[in-house]
Amino acid sequence: MFLQFFTSLRDAQVPVTLREYLTLMEALDADLSDYSVENFYYLSRTSLVKDERNLDKFDRVFGTVFKGLENLLDAMEKAEIPEEWLKKLAEKYLTDEEKKQIEAMGWDKLMETLKKRLEEQKGRHQGGSKWIGTAGTSPFGAHGYNPEGVRIGQEKNRNNRAVKVWDKREFKDLDGNVELGIRNIKVALRRLRKFARTGAPDELDLDTTIRETANHGYLDVHMRPERRNAVKLLVFFDIGGSMDAHIEQVEELFSAAKSEFKHMEYFYFHNCLYEGVWKQNKRRFTDRTPTWDVLHKYPHDYKIVFVGDASMSPYEIMVPGGSVEHVNEEPGSVWLDRIIRTYPHAVWLNPVAQKHWDYSESTTIIKRIFANRMYPITIEGLEGAMKELTH
Repeated sequence: MFLQFFTSLRDAQVPVTLREYLTLMEALDADLSDYSVENFYYLSRTSLVKDERNLDKFDRVFGTVFKGLENLLDAMEKAEIPEEWLKKLAEKYLTDEEKKQIEAMGWDKLMETLKKRLEEQKGRHQGGSKWIGTAGTSPFGAHGYNPEGVRIGQEKNRNNRAVKVWDKREFKDLDGNVELGIRNIKVALRRLRKFARTGAPDELDLDTTIRETANHGYLDVHMRPERRNAVKLLVFFDIGGSMDAHIEQVEELFSAAKSEFKHMEYFYFHNCLYEGVWKQNKRRFTDRTPTWDVLHKYPHDYKIVFVGDASMSPYEIMVPGGSVEHVNEEPGSVWLDRIIRTYPHAVWLNPVAQKHWDYSESTTIIKRIFANRMYPITIEGLEGAMKELTH
């Protein structure tokens, strides 16, 4: 069955290697899927798919090879599910008394009886002790009770009595045109663009070269600077504390921004902006940059982005000495106001879900300071923030 899965993926033009297939087999030997079809789906997808454009193909093959109730007899005959798997399922879910009852009936008899019922039964059955149905005492079906049996078509476990679960798995086709992670963030950030030709003339100006060559009667090559995004970005990242829960999301944003903006500078701060920021967190107590120097070094045409969850004590924003790490002479709100007055284009990106903002007093204060220019770190939120920075 697994070998058929591997060959079917190759036939569907999913670039699966033998090494990846063997890795999947090793994962199954280590019981990483825990005999769950859903767990096996995610395990195999992680092991075998390297490009999200192939996820749709993978789902189609998976749904065909591991198909459920439509061809249950064929699936049972071809799958050859190891008896050891079924025994381990019993050991995991059944009591000692139930194990003895199942042993008395025998696995072969249970499977043979199920096949026979499938051949004989012509329609849906409710209640009773024989047919495959619901709310009865038959060993086959759902929402009933039997010391042993095969659970079919039930959403979740109820009595821990099924020795085997056989359900139809539905998988939704994925859109291969949707980009994930950093690439999707890049698409949103590209809304903040202002192209200009600056720097060394190292690109061939074909139109001018043709025109001047025709005018002069000889080859007259003209070069021009490369067309680049001229937007200048200054980013302040909140780091540490409650932001640790958002590291992965912010790292994706950081990576995407670095690749999209040629003119990008960044600094770190903790909770709220004060009189000093830093470039390296290991040296944040010994190598700081005065915030005044930042204000004087970077012109007002820089676009400003703060990235933080805005979760802190309100004292850290509004009161001198309110910082949790040092005694600040001026409130954080004063420094935030200086940034906003110096740079007319400034936004705050918040990794916390927007529906939770109103429950945080500090978030409400920061949002008010930024004149409601706070956006969630979602694709829609990033697009809104980039649109705000272009005004």
